[in-house]
Amino acid sequence: MKDTISYSALMFVVLLLCGFTGKAQTSSLNELKKKPTIMKTYVIEREIPGLGKWTPEQLKSASQTSCNVLTELGPKIEWVHSYVTGNKMYCIYRAENPELIKEHAKKGGFPANSISEVTEVISPATATAAVTPAAN
Repeated sequence: MKDTISYSALMFVVLLLCGFTGKAQTSSLNELKKKPTIMKTYVIEREIPGLGKWTPEQLKSASQTSCNVLTELGPKIEWVHSYVTGNKMYCIYRAENPELIKEHAKKGGFPANSISEVTEVISPATATAAVTPAAN
């Protein structure tokens, strides 16, 4: 009788573990079936009078605000870096679409005067690179 109870308990544990393993495998398969996010690169121009005279503390605070909003928006938008000039900031972002960039600007309280999708990147290396014909 004792062996029957031990065997029954063992079978229950095995079935329970199989159920959890099956659930984990189903979750993994569902993750694989999801369509991958296509991130495009954008240049955002922000007109901010006097920006070039901001203190390091002001720039840090603006960066923290931006990062907090990005965390709230999730993984479909990413800030790469920004260039600060006298009255403008040029930000490089990766995002699924320009609407996410507009939402980021609105929630962060800073302008997005223009948003342009990057179609190509060139550099001095482009001048000496081999050119391959475009596929039609």
